[in-house]
Amino acid sequence: MASTGPPRGCGPGIGSVYYNLCDLTVAWGVAVETAAAAGVLTSFVLFVVLMAFLPLVTDRARKGTVGLQGGVLVFTLGLFGLAFAFVVGPYSASCAARRFLFGVLFAGCLACMLAHGLWLALPGRWALGSWAPCLGALALWSVELIINAEWLLITVVRHPPAGASEPACRTANVDFVMALIYVMVLLLAVVVAAACSLTRPRRDGAFILGAGLLTSAIWAAWMGMYLAGNRALGDAGWDDPTLAVAVVSNGWVFLLLYAVPEICLLTRRDPDVEPPHHADHIYPSRSLVHDDHRKEPGPPHQTLYMENKAFTMEEPQAAASKPVSPYGAYNGQLRSCVYQPTEIALIAKGLTKMDQDTMMRRASTCSLNASACNSSSTDWSAPPYLPP
Repeated sequence: MASTGPPRGCGPGIGSVYYNLCDLTVAWGVAVETAAAAGVLTSFVLFVVLMAFLPLVTDRARKGTVGLQGGVLVFTLGLFGLAFAFVVGPYSASCAARRFLFGVLFAGCLACMLAHGLWLALPGRWALGSWAPCLGALALWSVELIINAEWLLITVVRHPPAGASEPACRTANVDFVMALIYVMVLLLAVVVAAACSLTRPRRDGAFILGAGLLTSAIWAAWMGMYLAGNRALGDAGWDDPTLAVAVVSNGWVFLLLYAVPEICLLTRRDPDVEPPHHADHIYPSRSLVHDDHRKEPGPPHQTLYMENKAFTMEEPQAAASKPVSPYGAYNGQLRSCVYQPTEIALIAKGLTKMDQDTMMRRASTCSLNASACNSSSTDWSAPPYLPP
């Protein structure tokens, strides 16, 4: 490459290991890095939107899974960044990043989705607390982190291949796939947990199941090509493009089938949880007007007042055709305009029960004639004041 010069699209100062990033004759490199760059930008924007929507989340169930969705976005952004390591040529740093981060980043996404699926499927999940799914996802991801760290330490550092100048780039394809067994177990558990959560009325389980099934199809395809397909076609140089395409396509599956729908449902209420009782349900509003259903309805233009046994709500026209009550003079008057002696007032004034009865009999001496009981002509004088 040095004798013939850089390929079309690459400058003279670019190293040969980076030719796939700029070579216009290598279509897969340009397509992968374009899709990966768009995925990095999309993941970052979705993470910012998720953090902006966090104060607006009122559902306790969804607020407990916001950490899982944020974790999926972070690990997916890492997957898009890892795609560039498969586009560039192999050297010690890029090969170590490929072998270590491939399983770790995929395990992070699948662990978050598995914790979300289990959170939906468990019937007594509220007793565990809202931080339980995040802690469970962290524990599941830590297992793969330890496995990959030990595998890289044993195969590259302590026992490198004999005569290999760059031990990280001399790992066999079978060994690379065998190191991802735990990730495959997580993928299978995601599909099972999502299928079990479909009995719930929430749609989150359907999103997880769709992402898990499509991820399983992608993994089956790239493992078949990586282990046997490229050798059968006689082109072993397509190993790196196969892994790069698998990483980018799986990252977009996580975004489109899981992250975006979950963010769109952040402000929805969980149908499994009974809506909170508001104060107006506990303390119903009461009208100041006494609602007596046994009372006959009056004319439409009649004004309602507080009901009291000592008063009547009949109009003067209706009172003319009926027996006139001794208290008809109080018709249509407000309570604040009528003198109403109470027991405390009577005791304070030194009146006895007999005095009260005498006062009531004095009020009943009104004639039965309706005109004599008219409120405009009747003079109701207050009882004499008796000093205590």
